[in-house]
Amino acid sequence: MHTALLIIDVQFDLCSGSTPCFDIDNVLQRINGLSRAARAAAVPVVLVQHEDNDLPYQSEAWQLEPRLLTDAGDLIVRKTTPDSFLRTELAGLLQARGIEHLVICGLQSDYCVDTTTRRALALGYAVTLASDAHSTVDNAVLGAAQITAHHNAVLGSISSFGPRAKVIPAADVRF
Repeated sequence: MHTALLIIDVQFDLCSGSTPCFDIDNVLQRINGLSRAARAAAVPVVLVQHEDNDLPYQSEAWQLEPRLLTDAGDLIVRKTTPDSFLRTELAGLLQARGIEHLVICGLQSDYCVDTTTRRALALGYAVTLASDAHSTVDNAVLGAAQITAHHNAVLGSISSFGPRAKVIPAADVRF
């Protein structure tokens, strides 16, 4: 099965700026470990960048986090909604490469990671969600760690799309 690594919204503001996500240093290390392993296995790495009023295109906040390991061969997708597929070139890039399986990681668990994972399942992709390689920030009801744990449980239990998300630690992901 042809696989791609999807790294969602690992951008300056969410990592080092005004709203850093929970446990971001460790999450970044795990994401970088996934990208190293993917590149070593010749698996495409797709970097998704969100843009909106809080992350204006080409602003410092919008830039990829400097600690994120990138490569000139990585694919870059710009998006304006939590869904990495909606009004973007992502589906076409994956189709052109025969991708059937996505390993998903990044930010934020309760928005873009959740929405993109659900959409990938709805589109028929096999999904592996790296359970410890995504994060978010506290909200008015739950702490970030609770939010991420909740999404790991929910996304791993959805069966109505047909394909199910396999939710495993980044160290257990194999390309």
